[in-house]
Amino acid sequence: MLEVKNLVKEFKEKKGVKKAVDNVSFNLDKGEIVGLLGENGAGKTTTMRMISTMLTPTSGTINVNNFDVMKNPAEVRRNIGILFGGEVGIYDRLTARENIRYFAELNDVKKEEIEGRINELVEDLDMKEYADKRVGKFSRGMKQKVSIARSIVHYPSIMLFDEPTTGLDVTAARTIHDFIRKCKEEGKTILLSSHSMKEVEKLCDRVIIIHKGKIVEEGTITGLKEKYNNDDLEEVFVNLIKEA
Repeated sequence: MLEVKNLVKEFKEKKGVKKAVDNVSFNLDKGEIVGLLGENGAGKTTTMRMISTMLTPTSGTINVNNFDVMKNPAEVRRNIGILFGGEVGIYDRLTARENIRYFAELNDVKKEEIEGRINELVEDLDMKEYADKRVGKFSRGMKQKVSIARSIVHYPSIMLFDEPTTGLDVTAARTIHDFIRKCKEEGKTILLSSHSMKEVEKLCDRVIIIHKGKIVEEGTITGLKEKYNNDDLEEVFVNLIKEA
C-alpha cells in the first residue's frame, strides 16, 4: 500500500545543507495503523509532506498503491487523505456541510455520491448538531472534525494523520479514535504521528521511531516492550532517543 525507500530530504541553510530526513525506509500494509514517533524536528512531518506530494524528495522513492510520488503525483493525491496538525484548512464563512461538499467537488467525487458521503461522515464524526452551521464560531474540536471529514471525503485508501487530536477534549478525541478504528476495519492504511504515547498504544499496530531524520527503531508495541524489557512505551522511546 505504502512503500518508502531510502528517502532523503535536504534543506539549504546559511551554514550549509541540513538533512531533515536521512535514508528513511518503511512499508505499510493494507488495514494497518502505524505510529510515526519522534520529537519536534525529528523529520516526521517532512516525511509525511513528501508522501503527500507537498514536498519533493531530494532522493529516494515513495510508492502509494504503486503510484510514484514523482511520476504520478495526481494519482497519489487521489489515493491519500491528509490532515496535518495546526492546519485546519476550512472556510469560516461556509457551513460544515458546505466545506465538506466543496472538497468533495475539488476531489472529483461523483455528484450523485456527494450528499450520501457527507451524511456518512457527519454521522461517523458526530457532527449532526452543527453540520449546517457556519464554522467560524466552532470550537477547535468541532473544526478538527470538519477538517478530517474534508480530508477523507474522496474515499482515500491511505491516510496521513499528523497529531489529529491536538487541542481536543476527551470526548472529541475519543470520537476521532473511534473513527480511526472504523477506517482500519474498512481496510484503510493509516500513518499516524502523535506525541501521545497512550494514543499510540491504543491505536497502532506498529511504531516507527525517528530521531534527527533517521529511523532508530521500529516494531510492534509489544515487541519493543519485550525487546527492551520495559512495559512503559514512553520510557522505551526516551531511552532510544538518548542513545541515538
